[in-house]
Amino acid sequence: MIRSFFYIIAGVILGSVAGFAYWHFVGCTTGSCPITSIWYHATAYGALMGGLAAKILMPEKRSGEAEE
Repeated sequence: MIRSFFYIIAGVILGSVAGFAYWHFVGCTTGSCPITSIWYHATAYGALMGGLAAKILMPEKRSGEAEE
């Protein structure tokens, strides 16, 4: 169980960093972009996308493998 949450938490952290980096280096200079104009919107969006990507790409549990 801990291993399955590890992938999701790692995805959320990496997504947060990527979202913040996107805001910092690219961002939206006019302020009209709803996601990238404010740093915490970009960070939250990155965290959400990172968590979803980690959940999709997470290796599946084999049948007969015990929960940890």
